[in-house]
Amino acid sequence: MMPTHLRFRRRSFLGLLFLFSLSTSVLYFIYSAPGIVNEYVFMVQARGIQIRENVRNIGAQVLEQVVRGAYSINGTDYSYDFNESESDAPPTTYLPEGFTYLPSQVCPEKLPSMKGRLEVNMSEISLEEVERSLLEREPTMALGGFWKPKDCLPRWKVAILVPFRNRHEHLPILLRHLVPVLQKQRLQFALYVIEQGGTEPFNRAMLFNVGFKEAIKDLDWDCLIFHDVDHLMENDRNYYGCTDMPRHLAVKLDKYSYMLPYNEFFGGVSGLMVKQFKRINGFPNAFWGWGGEDDDLWNRVQFANYSVSRPHGDLGRYMSIPHHHRGEAQFLGRVSCSLTGRGNISLERNGI
Repeated sequence: MMPTHLRFRRRSFLGLLFLFSLSTSVLYFIYSAPGIVNEYVFMVQARGIQIRENVRNIGAQVLEQVVRGAYSINGTDYSYDFNESESDAPPTTYLPEGFTYLPSQVCPEKLPSMKGRLEVNMSEISLEEVERSLLEREPTMALGGFWKPKDCLPRWKVAILVPFRNRHEHLPILLRHLVPVLQKQRLQFALYVIEQGGTEPFNRAMLFNVGFKEAIKDLDWDCLIFHDVDHLMENDRNYYGCTDMPRHLAVKLDKYSYMLPYNEFFGGVSGLMVKQFKRINGFPNAFWGWGGEDDDLWNRVQFANYSVSRPHGDLGRYMSIPHHHRGEAQFLGRVSCSLTGRGNISLERNGI
Protein backbone atom coordinates (compact mmCIF):
# COMPACT_ATOMS: atom_id res chain seq x y z
CA MET A 1 0.00 0.00 0.00
CA MET A 2 1.34 3.47 -1.00
CA PRO A 3 2.22 5.75 1.96
CA THR A 4 -0.11 8.73 2.54
CA HIS A 5 2.59 11.36 2.04
CA LEU A 6 3.51 9.86 -1.35
CA ARG A 7 -0.13 9.99 -2.49
CA PHE A 8 -0.28 13.68 -1.54
CA ARG A 9 2.95 14.40 -3.41
CA ARG A 10 1.65 12.60 -6.48
CA ARG A 11 -1.62 14.56 -6.38
CA SER A 12 0.29 17.82 -5.92
CA PHE A 13 2.51 16.97 -8.88
CA LEU A 14 -0.48 16.14 -11.08
CA GLY A 15 -2.22 19.34 -9.97
CA LEU A 16 0.82 21.45 -10.79
CA LEU A 17 1.17 19.68 -14.14
CA PHE A 18 -2.48 20.41 -14.94
CA LEU A 19 -2.12 24.09 -14.00
CA PHE A 20 1.05 24.37 -16.09
CA SER A 21 -0.65 22.78 -19.11
CA LEU A 22 -3.70 25.01 -18.70
CA SER A 23 -1.66 28.22 -18.38
CA THR A 24 0.49 27.23 -21.37
CA SER A 25 -2.62 26.61 -23.47
CA VAL A 26 -4.12 29.97 -22.45
CA LEU A 27 -0.89 31.84 -23.26
CA TYR A 28 -0.64 30.10 -26.63
CA PHE A 29 -4.25 31.00 -27.42
CA ILE A 30 -3.58 34.65 -26.51
CA TYR A 31 -0.50 34.66 -28.74
CA SER A 32 -2.11 32.91 -31.70
CA ALA A 33 -5.50 34.68 -31.58
CA PRO A 34 -5.22 37.96 -29.65
CA GLY A 35 -8.13 39.47 -31.57
CA ILE A 36 -10.51 36.82 -30.26
CA VAL A 37 -9.23 37.34 -26.71
CA ASN A 38 -9.79 41.08 -26.97
CA GLU A 39 -13.32 40.51 -28.23
CA TYR A 40 -14.06 38.40 -25.15
CA VAL A 41 -12.46 40.97 -22.84
CA PHE A 42 -14.42 43.86 -24.33
CA MET A 43 -17.64 41.83 -24.38
CA VAL A 44 -17.29 41.09 -20.66
CA GLN A 45 -16.65 44.79 -19.99
CA ALA A 46 -19.72 45.73 -22.02
CA ARG A 47 -21.86 43.19 -20.15
CA GLY A 48 -20.64 44.66 -16.87
CA ILE A 49 -21.68 48.16 -17.94
CA GLN A 50 -25.09 46.83 -19.01
CA ILE A 51 -25.61 45.11 -15.65
CA ARG A 52 -24.72 48.30 -13.77
CA GLU A 53 -27.17 50.28 -15.92
CA ASN A 54 -29.91 47.74 -15.26
CA VAL A 55 -29.27 47.88 -11.51
CA ARG A 56 -29.36 51.69 -11.63
CA ASN A 57 -32.67 51.59 -13.51
CA ILE A 58 -34.26 49.34 -10.88
CA GLY A 59 -34.36 52.27 -8.46
CA ALA A 60 -36.09 54.45 -11.04
CA GLN A 61 -38.65 51.72 -11.75
CA VAL A 62 -39.44 51.32 -8.04
CA LEU A 63 -39.79 55.10 -7.67
CA GLU A 64 -42.09 55.18 -10.69
CA GLN A 65 -44.38 52.54 -9.18
CA VAL A 66 -44.53 54.43 -5.85
CA VAL A 67 -45.34 57.74 -7.56
CA ARG A 68 -47.94 56.20 -9.87
CA GLY A 69 -49.49 54.39 -6.90
CA ALA A 70 -49.77 57.65 -4.97
CA TYR A 71 -51.43 59.37 -7.93
CA SER A 72 -53.85 56.48 -8.49
CA ILE A 73 -55.06 56.84 -4.88
CA ASN A 74 -56.12 60.38 -5.75
CA GLY A 75 -57.83 59.20 -8.93
CA THR A 76 -55.28 60.87 -11.24
CA ASP A 77 -52.60 59.57 -13.57
CA TYR A 78 -48.94 60.54 -13.73
CA SER A 79 -47.81 61.23 -17.28
CA TYR A 80 -44.00 61.40 -16.86
CA ASP A 81 -42.11 58.51 -18.45
CA PHE A 82 -39.29 57.43 -16.14
CA ASN A 83 -37.86 55.13 -18.81
CA GLU A 84 -37.30 57.85 -21.37
CA SER A 85 -33.61 58.38 -22.02
CA GLU A 86 -31.52 60.48 -24.33
CA SER A 87 -30.98 57.52 -26.64
CA ASP A 88 -34.76 57.10 -26.93
CA ALA A 89 -35.35 60.74 -27.86
CA PRO A 90 -37.37 61.22 -31.05
CA PRO A 91 -35.15 61.47 -34.14
CA THR A 92 -34.46 64.81 -35.74
CA THR A 93 -36.79 65.51 -38.65
CA TYR A 94 -35.26 64.83 -42.06
CA LEU A 95 -36.20 66.76 -45.16
CA PRO A 96 -39.21 65.35 -47.03
CA GLU A 97 -39.08 63.55 -50.35
CA GLY A 98 -39.09 65.97 -53.26
CA PHE A 99 -37.32 68.71 -51.31
CA THR A 100 -35.33 70.84 -53.73
CA TYR A 101 -32.29 73.04 -53.30
CA LEU A 102 -30.15 75.06 -55.68
CA PRO A 103 -26.56 74.33 -56.74
CA SER A 104 -25.63 77.65 -55.14
CA GLN A 105 -26.98 76.57 -51.73
CA VAL A 106 -25.07 74.71 -49.03
CA CYS A 107 -26.04 71.03 -48.85
CA PRO A 108 -28.38 70.20 -45.95
CA GLU A 109 -27.21 67.76 -43.29
CA LYS A 110 -30.47 65.81 -43.04
CA LEU A 111 -31.33 64.90 -46.59
CA PRO A 112 -34.32 62.83 -47.74
CA SER A 113 -31.87 60.41 -49.38
CA MET A 114 -30.69 59.35 -45.90
CA LYS A 115 -33.26 56.62 -45.17
CA GLY A 116 -31.79 55.08 -42.04
CA ARG A 117 -31.17 51.32 -41.72
CA LEU A 118 -28.92 49.84 -44.38
CA GLU A 119 -28.59 46.35 -45.78
CA VAL A 120 -25.03 45.21 -45.08
CA ASN A 121 -23.57 43.04 -47.84
CA MET A 122 -20.43 41.18 -46.77
CA SER A 123 -20.08 39.04 -49.89
CA GLU A 124 -16.65 39.26 -51.49
CA ILE A 125 -16.14 41.38 -54.59
CA SER A 126 -13.12 42.52 -56.58
CA LEU A 127 -11.83 46.08 -56.67
CA GLU A 128 -12.44 46.15 -60.42
CA GLU A 129 -16.10 45.28 -59.93
CA VAL A 130 -16.48 47.94 -57.25
CA GLU A 131 -14.87 50.58 -59.47
CA ARG A 132 -17.13 49.69 -62.39
CA SER A 133 -20.23 49.74 -60.19
CA LEU A 134 -19.38 53.11 -58.60
CA LEU A 135 -18.65 54.73 -61.96
CA GLU A 136 -21.94 53.45 -63.37
CA ARG A 137 -23.74 54.95 -60.41
CA GLU A 138 -21.81 58.24 -60.40
CA PRO A 139 -19.75 58.94 -63.57
CA THR A 140 -18.36 62.16 -62.03
CA MET A 141 -16.36 60.13 -59.50
CA ALA A 142 -12.71 61.08 -59.98
CA LEU A 143 -9.85 58.61 -59.94
CA GLY A 144 -8.35 58.24 -56.51
CA GLY A 145 -11.67 58.31 -54.67
CA PHE A 146 -12.34 62.07 -54.87
CA TRP A 147 -15.96 63.20 -55.09
CA LYS A 148 -18.10 66.25 -54.42
CA PRO A 149 -21.78 66.94 -55.10
CA LYS A 150 -22.91 68.95 -58.12
CA ASP A 151 -26.45 69.78 -56.98
CA CYS A 152 -25.37 71.80 -53.91
CA LEU A 153 -22.29 73.23 -52.23
CA PRO A 154 -20.71 70.68 -49.88
CA ARG A 155 -21.03 71.71 -46.26
CA TRP A 156 -17.91 69.77 -45.27
CA LYS A 157 -14.71 68.53 -46.88
CA VAL A 158 -13.90 65.17 -45.30
CA ALA A 159 -10.82 62.96 -45.65
CA ILE A 160 -11.46 59.28 -44.87
CA LEU A 161 -8.27 57.56 -43.67
CA VAL A 162 -8.17 53.75 -43.80
CA PRO A 163 -5.12 51.88 -42.41
CA PHE A 164 -4.44 48.72 -44.38
CA ARG A 165 -2.41 45.54 -44.49
CA ASN A 166 -3.30 42.14 -45.91
CA ARG A 167 -7.03 42.88 -46.07
CA HIS A 168 -7.42 42.58 -49.84
CA GLU A 169 -10.80 40.87 -49.53
CA HIS A 170 -12.12 43.46 -47.04
CA LEU A 171 -11.25 46.73 -48.77
CA PRO A 172 -13.60 46.28 -51.77
CA ILE A 173 -16.45 45.40 -49.40
CA LEU A 174 -15.89 48.62 -47.45
CA LEU A 175 -15.71 50.76 -50.59
CA ARG A 176 -18.86 49.23 -52.07
CA HIS A 177 -20.71 49.96 -48.84
CA LEU A 178 -19.29 53.32 -47.74
CA VAL A 179 -18.92 55.39 -50.92
CA PRO A 180 -22.66 55.47 -51.79
CA VAL A 181 -23.45 56.52 -48.21
CA LEU A 182 -21.00 59.43 -48.35
CA GLN A 183 -22.53 60.50 -51.66
CA LYS A 184 -26.03 60.41 -50.18
CA GLN A 185 -24.78 62.61 -47.33
CA ARG A 186 -23.58 65.12 -49.95
CA LEU A 187 -20.08 65.42 -48.52
CA GLN A 188 -17.00 66.37 -50.46
CA PHE A 189 -14.67 63.51 -49.66
CA ALA A 190 -11.65 61.45 -50.59
CA LEU A 191 -10.59 58.03 -49.38
CA TYR A 192 -6.96 57.46 -48.41
CA VAL A 193 -5.88 53.85 -47.99
CA ILE A 194 -2.55 53.82 -46.16
CA GLU A 195 -0.82 50.47 -46.57
CA GLN A 196 1.97 49.13 -44.38
CA GLY A 197 4.47 46.78 -46.00
CA GLY A 198 7.25 44.69 -44.52
CA THR A 199 7.12 42.29 -41.62
CA GLU A 200 7.14 44.69 -38.67
CA PRO A 201 4.08 44.59 -36.35
CA PHE A 202 1.17 46.65 -37.60
CA ASN A 203 1.20 50.31 -36.52
CA ARG A 204 -2.32 51.60 -37.13
CA ALA A 205 -1.68 54.92 -35.36
CA MET A 206 1.39 55.78 -37.41
CA LEU A 207 -0.50 54.98 -40.62
CA PHE A 208 -3.17 57.50 -39.62
CA ASN A 209 -0.48 60.14 -39.05
CA VAL A 210 1.08 59.38 -42.44
CA GLY A 211 -2.33 59.49 -44.10
CA PHE A 212 -3.05 62.86 -42.53
CA LYS A 213 0.20 64.35 -43.86
CA GLU A 214 -0.55 63.04 -47.34
CA ALA A 215 -4.18 64.17 -47.30
CA ILE A 216 -3.44 67.79 -46.40
CA LYS A 217 -1.21 68.01 -49.48
CA ASP A 218 -4.29 67.55 -51.68
CA LEU A 219 -6.88 69.84 -50.12
CA ASP A 220 -7.70 72.03 -47.15
CA TRP A 221 -9.86 69.41 -45.45
CA ASP A 222 -12.27 70.39 -42.68
CA CYS A 223 -12.12 67.11 -40.77
CA LEU A 224 -10.78 63.58 -40.75
CA ILE A 225 -12.52 60.23 -40.32
CA PHE A 226 -10.31 57.42 -38.98
CA HIS A 227 -11.93 54.27 -40.33
CA ASP A 228 -11.07 50.60 -39.81
CA VAL A 229 -11.34 48.62 -43.03
CA ASP A 230 -13.60 45.98 -41.49
CA HIS A 231 -16.30 48.30 -40.07
CA LEU A 232 -19.56 48.66 -42.03
CA MET A 233 -22.18 51.14 -40.82
CA GLU A 234 -25.77 49.99 -40.48
CA ASN A 235 -27.44 53.41 -40.67
CA ASP A 236 -26.80 56.08 -43.30
CA ARG A 237 -28.01 58.78 -40.89
CA ASN A 238 -24.76 58.31 -38.99
CA TYR A 239 -23.44 61.56 -40.42
CA TYR A 240 -19.75 61.66 -41.42
CA GLY A 241 -19.70 65.45 -41.63
CA CYS A 242 -17.70 67.50 -39.15
CA THR A 243 -20.56 68.38 -36.79
CA ASP A 244 -20.02 67.75 -33.05
CA MET A 245 -16.41 66.61 -33.35
CA PRO A 246 -14.44 65.02 -31.75
CA ARG A 247 -16.91 62.24 -32.44
CA HIS A 248 -16.91 58.51 -31.86
CA LEU A 249 -19.06 57.04 -34.62
CA ALA A 250 -18.79 53.25 -34.12
CA VAL A 251 -20.63 53.07 -30.81
CA LYS A 252 -22.40 49.70 -31.15
CA LEU A 253 -20.47 46.90 -32.84
CA ASP A 254 -22.00 43.51 -33.52
CA LYS A 255 -19.00 41.54 -32.21
CA TYR A 256 -19.41 43.32 -28.85
CA SER A 257 -23.14 42.47 -28.80
CA TYR A 258 -23.93 46.07 -29.85
CA MET A 259 -22.73 47.41 -26.50
CA LEU A 260 -20.01 49.94 -25.75
CA PRO A 261 -17.10 47.95 -24.23
CA TYR A 262 -16.27 50.80 -21.84
CA ASN A 263 -17.17 54.46 -21.60
CA GLU A 264 -13.80 55.69 -22.89
CA PHE A 265 -13.84 53.40 -25.94
CA PHE A 266 -12.79 55.41 -29.03
CA GLY A 267 -12.03 52.69 -31.57
CA GLY A 268 -13.34 51.52 -34.92
CA VAL A 269 -14.51 54.75 -36.53
CA SER A 270 -13.88 58.21 -35.08
CA GLY A 271 -13.57 61.76 -36.36
CA LEU A 272 -11.79 65.01 -35.52
CA MET A 273 -11.57 68.43 -37.06
CA VAL A 274 -8.18 69.05 -38.68
CA LYS A 275 -7.42 71.82 -36.19
CA GLN A 276 -8.28 69.47 -33.31
CA PHE A 277 -6.05 66.73 -34.69
CA LYS A 278 -3.17 69.17 -34.96
CA ARG A 279 -3.73 70.44 -31.43
CA ILE A 280 -3.50 66.96 -29.90
CA ASN A 281 -0.48 66.18 -32.10
CA GLY A 282 -2.23 63.32 -33.85
CA PHE A 283 -1.94 59.68 -32.87
CA PRO A 284 0.95 58.23 -30.85
CA ASN A 285 3.57 56.44 -32.96
CA ALA A 286 4.73 54.03 -30.26
CA PHE A 287 1.99 51.38 -30.58
CA TRP A 288 3.41 48.54 -32.68
CA GLY A 289 0.79 45.81 -32.84
CA TRP A 290 -2.99 45.78 -32.78
CA GLY A 291 -4.68 47.91 -30.14
CA GLY A 292 -3.92 50.53 -27.51
CA GLU A 293 -3.64 53.59 -29.73
CA ASP A 294 -7.35 54.45 -29.44
CA ASP A 295 -7.13 54.67 -25.66
CA ASP A 296 -4.13 56.98 -26.00
CA LEU A 297 -6.04 59.12 -28.51
CA TRP A 298 -8.94 59.39 -26.04
CA ASN A 299 -6.49 60.59 -23.40
CA ARG A 300 -5.07 63.18 -25.78
CA VAL A 301 -8.55 64.46 -26.61
CA GLN A 302 -9.43 64.73 -22.92
CA PHE A 303 -6.12 66.44 -22.11
CA ALA A 304 -6.96 69.09 -24.73
CA ASN A 305 -10.31 69.66 -22.92
CA TYR A 306 -12.42 68.40 -25.82
CA SER A 307 -15.69 66.55 -25.23
CA VAL A 308 -16.40 63.47 -27.34
CA SER A 309 -19.90 63.14 -28.83
CA ARG A 310 -21.60 59.96 -30.02
CA PRO A 311 -24.63 59.22 -32.24
CA HIS A 312 -27.88 58.67 -30.35
CA GLY A 313 -29.74 55.40 -30.20
CA ASP A 314 -28.96 52.91 -32.95
CA LEU A 315 -27.41 55.39 -35.38
CA GLY A 316 -23.95 54.20 -34.32
CA ARG A 317 -24.48 50.52 -35.14
CA TYR A 318 -21.78 48.75 -37.18
CA MET A 319 -21.12 45.25 -38.42
CA SER A 320 -17.59 43.90 -38.48
CA ILE A 321 -16.19 41.68 -41.23
CA PRO A 322 -14.87 38.57 -39.43
CA HIS A 323 -11.08 38.23 -39.24
CA HIS A 324 -8.33 37.42 -36.76
CA HIS A 325 -4.96 39.09 -36.16
CA ARG A 326 -3.21 35.76 -35.87
CA GLY A 327 0.52 35.82 -35.25
CA GLU A 328 0.67 39.59 -34.74
CA ALA A 329 1.37 41.46 -31.56
CA GLN A 330 -1.69 42.98 -29.93
CA PHE A 331 -2.38 44.90 -26.74
CA LEU A 332 -4.95 43.15 -24.57
CA GLY A 333 -7.74 45.05 -22.89
CA ARG A 334 -7.41 48.76 -22.22
CA VAL A 335 -4.34 50.96 -22.10
CA SER A 336 -4.30 53.40 -19.20
CA CYS A 337 -1.99 56.35 -19.82
CA SER A 338 -1.59 59.58 -17.92
CA LEU A 339 -0.94 62.75 -19.88
CA THR A 340 0.05 64.79 -16.89
CA GLY A 341 3.58 65.54 -15.85
CA ARG A 342 6.06 63.53 -17.92
CA GLY A 343 3.21 62.17 -20.07
CA ASN A 344 2.72 65.66 -21.49
CA ILE A 345 6.22 65.46 -22.95
CA SER A 346 5.19 62.24 -24.72
CA LEU A 347 2.18 63.99 -26.24
CA GLU A 348 4.31 66.83 -27.57
CA ARG A 349 7.06 64.63 -29.02
CA ASN A 350 5.16 61.49 -30.02
CA GLY A 351 2.72 62.25 -32.83
CA ILE A 352 2.54 64.07 -36.14
